[in-house]
Amino acid sequence: MARDSQAALVALNRFGFGARGGASGDLINAASDPRGFVKAELSRPNGVLLEAPGLQSTPQLGQAVFAYQDQVKQAREAAAKAGAPTEAPPPQAPSDQKPGLRRNLSLNAAATEIAGQMAEAKPTDSKPADTMAKPDTMQPNMAAPPAAKPAPQPLNVIQKTFRTEALARLQRATLVECGFTERLVVFWSNHFCISASKGELARIWAGAFEREAIRPHVLGRFADMLKAVEQHPAMLFFLDNQQSLGPDSRAGQNRKRGLNENLAREIMELHTLGVGGGYTQEDVTSLARIITGWTFAGRQGGLGTPGSFAFNVNAHQPGPQVLLGRTYEPTGLAQGEAALADIARHPSTANFIATKLVRHLVADDPPQALVARLRDVFAKTDGDLKAMATALVDSDEAWKAPLTKMRSPYDFVVASGRLLARVPEDPGGYLNNLNLLGQPLWSPAGPNGFPDTTAAWAAPEGMKLRLDIAAQMGARLGNNIDPLDLLEFAAADAASIETRRTIERAESRQQALALLLMSPEMQRR
Repeated sequence: MARDSQAALVALNRFGFGARGGASGDLINAASDPRGFVKAELSRPNGVLLEAPGLQSTPQLGQAVFAYQDQVKQAREAAAKAGAPTEAPPPQAPSDQKPGLRRNLSLNAAATEIAGQMAEAKPTDSKPADTMAKPDTMQPNMAAPPAAKPAPQPLNVIQKTFRTEALARLQRATLVECGFTERLVVFWSNHFCISASKGELARIWAGAFEREAIRPHVLGRFADMLKAVEQHPAMLFFLDNQQSLGPDSRAGQNRKRGLNENLAREIMELHTLGVGGGYTQEDVTSLARIITGWTFAGRQGGLGTPGSFAFNVNAHQPGPQVLLGRTYEPTGLAQGEAALADIARHPSTANFIATKLVRHLVADDPPQALVARLRDVFAKTDGDLKAMATALVDSDEAWKAPLTKMRSPYDFVVASGRLLARVPEDPGGYLNNLNLLGQPLWSPAGPNGFPDTTAAWAAPEGMKLRLDIAAQMGARLGNNIDPLDLLEFAAADAASIETRRTIERAESRQQALALLLMSPEMQRR
C-alpha cells in the first residue's frame, strides 16, 4: 500500500493539483492505477475546453471594450458640460492590481478568501439617505443649492470580465478529478503568455486568449496551437504587431512607422526555436516582414468585425522573404502561415519544447534521456502534444524522480482549495493571494512568462508569505477541520513520519492545519 500511495501522490501532485478533500477518494482512486488515473483525462479532449455562463468571444469582448471606452468619454464630456467634477473610471479592486501597485492587503482577508467560501458581497445601494431635513425657519432664498451630481460612470466591463474568466478557470482547477489537462493548460498558457497588465484590451482578452488559442490545442498539434496563438488579437496587441508596417508596403510608405520586431523575436526565442536554436537577427527581421499586416480589426470595423483577427494587405511587406535558409514567396497571409508551419517542425523547436515540458513536470534539471524521448515523439508525430504527454506519463523517470519541485503560487492556492473542498464562489481571495505571492494571474512581468524552477518560488520572503496565509486559513477553518483526516486525503501513508508527528504535536487544530498546508506533501510536487 505504501508504494501505491507514493505513486498516487506523484500522480496527483506532479501531474495534477493535489487530492481533493471531502468524499472524493482521489488518493484511493489514483493508488489503484496511478498511470491510468493520469492518462484517463487524455482520452477526453473536449474536457479541456472551458465553457461557462458569462464567457464571451474575443470579438465580443473587443467590442465591449470599445463601447466602454466610448461611454467613459461621453460621461466625462457630459460632466464637463454640466460643470460637475469628472470622476475617474472605477478603481481596480485590490485583487486585480498589477505587480508593483499592490496595497497593503490584509492577510486575514487573503486567507479567508483562498478557502473560496466567502459569500459574494452584494452591492449596497449607493444612493445617499436624506438624513438632514431642512429647518422650518430656513427662508427659500437661503436654501443651499443642491450639489451637482457627478455623471454616472459606466460599468467597468473590463474588471467584471477579468474576474469572471478567473473564476471559471479556478473552479475548473478545483473541481477536476486529476487535473493533468488543466496543468497542461497552465503550462502552455505560460509558455505562450501575454500580460493582462499591458492595457485594457489585454486584460479583457486574457481569459479568452487561453480559452480560444490554448485549450483547443492542448491535446492537438503544436503547429495548430502556434498558429492560433500568433494570430490571436491578444498576442498581436501584447507584442505590438498591429503597429508593424512593411517598409515598402502602401501604409509604410505613407507613414513614418516601420517594422516592429517584437512578435517575430518572441516567436523564435520563446515560442519555438529557443535561444541558440539556429536563427540570426536577420531571420528575426525577415520573419517580422513576413507577418506584417497581421493585426486585429479596430473599433471602426474597417478590416472586419471589431476585435477579430485581420490581415491588412496594405501594411504587408511585398516580395519574397528568406527565413532560415528557405524562400517564402509573396502569398500574403499564407506566406506567414507557411513560415510558422515550418518553424513548428524545426528540430530546435522539438528540443526546446521537450526540455520545457520535462522541466515543468519532472525536474528543474530535466533528465536528458527523457528529453530525447519526447523530442523524438514530437518529431515523429508532427508535434502531437497528446502523444508527448502520453509518453511522459509512460516514462519511468517521471515516476521515480523525487517530489522536489516547489509548487508555484498558483499551484499552492489551488491545491489548498482542493484539499479543503472549497469551490470558489468569488475569485477575489485567490487573486489577492497570487498578487501577494508574486504570480498575478495572467500577468507575468515579461513575454518569457513566470519562472518554472524551485529557486524562483522558494525564497525566504515568499515562504514567509505562504506561512502567513496558511496561518490565517488555519485560524479561520481549523475549528471545523481535523488536520489528520486531511492528511489522509492528501497523502495517506505516503506522508512522512516527520509531517505526521508535526501535525500531531501542534498546539491547536488551527496550528495543525497551517502546518499541514506548509508541509512538503503540500508544497512539493
